[in-house]
Amino acid sequence: MALRPAGENTGILFVRTDVNSATVRARAQNVSDTTLSTSIAENGVQVATVEHLLSALWGVGIDNLVVELSSEEVPIMDGSAAPFIYLINSVGIVEQNAAKEFIRIKREIRVTQGDAIASLKPYDGFKADYTFVADHPIYNRYPKRATLDFSKVSYVEEVSRARSFGLAKELEQAQSINKCMGSSLENAVGIDDYSILNEDGLRYEDEFVKHKLLDVIGDLYLLGRPVLGRFHGYMSGHALNNKLAQALLRCEDAWEVTTLGVKQLEGREPIMQPVAG
Repeated sequence: MALRPAGENTGILFVRTDVNSATVRARAQNVSDTTLSTSIAENGVQVATVEHLLSALWGVGIDNLVVELSSEEVPIMDGSAAPFIYLINSVGIVEQNAAKEFIRIKREIRVTQGDAIASLKPYDGFKADYTFVADHPIYNRYPKRATLDFSKVSYVEEVSRARSFGLAKELEQAQSINKCMGSSLENAVGIDDYSILNEDGLRYEDEFVKHKLLDVIGDLYLLGRPVLGRFHGYMSGHALNNKLAQALLRCEDAWEVTTLGVKQLEGREPIMQPVAG
């Protein structure tokens, strides 16, 4: 994978160098598969597992980027967004001349699937809460709900290091449908019936639920702009996150595109950490 600068108003564009440099735009409408991860496709060309990279790009405020891939799947790295952020910050970010655009939520949009819920409401900034529901001896030891207001906390510090996780006994089933083929304790938190298998344990006490929030942020960034609003999730996964994004796009009276210039930001808390990039 290579990340390359892009001009103003390009958005996030994936380029498959192994398929005649075919392009796939990072758009909610292009989501092609949500089984255990989020994949996008355009004109028959697919890019898999985009959510961690997109979450990282949201976290450092990158709006325009070309992502070149020599195969279908975005590298999993350590199962979190942190390695992407480290590499991006090591080369730096250029602030462009165009005003940064946001999607401001004007009224509530809510979708459900069984007991699972995902919604967006108006809010001055971006706030997200998520409730992780899973009855297992290990999951039951740790917090299952997290609420973060990103005008007050840093995504990089509080969310970006949360890794993918799963039960070891479920890995064979996932691999039978060609998912998680490269899973190991180097890129996920492994859990057996009574313990966490990773030698160093968890990075956050609430790492499980924070990874769910990391995924939410990546899935919502497929809207093409950061959201100004409040997200609420209960048991939601990639499929419901995308259902919410697409429902929002269909309800044009529920949102508007807005810009926040430097002068408007003076004297107030940032929308997220950092605001511009």
